[in-house]
Amino acid sequence: MRWQCTRFQNNYIKDKNQKSEKPAKWVSHSYFKKKEERIMLEQLKKEVYEANMLLPQYHLITFTWGNVSGIDRESGLFVIKPSGVEYDQLTPEDMVVVDLMGNKVEGKYNPSSDTATHVVLYNRFPEIGGVVHTHSSWATSWAQAGRDIPCYGTTHADYFYGAIPCVRNLTKEEIEEAYEKNTGVLIADDLEEKNKDYIAVPGVLCKNHGVFTWGKDAHEAVHNAVVVEEVAKMAARCEMINPTNQPAPQELQDKHYFRKHGANAYYGQ
Repeated sequence: MRWQCTRFQNNYIKDKNQKSEKPAKWVSHSYFKKKEERIMLEQLKKEVYEANMLLPQYHLITFTWGNVSGIDRESGLFVIKPSGVEYDQLTPEDMVVVDLMGNKVEGKYNPSSDTATHVVLYNRFPEIGGVVHTHSSWATSWAQAGRDIPCYGTTHADYFYGAIPCVRNLTKEEIEEAYEKNTGVLIADDLEEKNKDYIAVPGVLCKNHGVFTWGKDAHEAVHNAVVVEEVAKMAARCEMINPTNQPAPQELQDKHYFRKHGANAYYGQ
């Protein structure tokens, strides 16, 4: 068998049959994958495919304006939608496998152009299992306006603790250096600087761009993307009806968030 040198997360596996006096041969980690790992990857591809197909179902995307990924933390690999493939042509086999360094491990297509953003979020937010990016119209309207979405009601408070933040624009230098990577860095840094818990605030708006959400897996990340779009719509209508409206009282927000989340949660458990 002919061995090929294949990079996998900066780790290489040495051929144990190679004699020490000869130049080292290196074999791909994928050659040694257990059957269980292979099954896991195929299942993850199916789950991520199904999550991607929910985006057009919930009217969160137009054309190819969005993507979903899901990660297997044990292997350090995630699966993401391929770049530029129309949703009505997508299959589970089209999903692309990527490592946490951003290297393509498997797939006939290139991964989404937003892959570098997903890489940063998975590395900075170790408890998440899925990421979604959309340009859904109501939420993106708030992003283009450069505004946080205030918590005007209990629908919002059930899922997000406080306003849904809109992060700043990237600078010219940040865009030119590494646009997609720095989008992820900006999201993570913004939440950290504002002392916001990424579990309690499972999504942000990116000014003049769109929406990123995340969750325990790909399907929950899509669920949160739907929530952002719906509360964006409600908030916009709320301000049309009453331009001087104020956010819901903090005690009401607290009640609705903490009855669904945390140690004392009891709603929907």
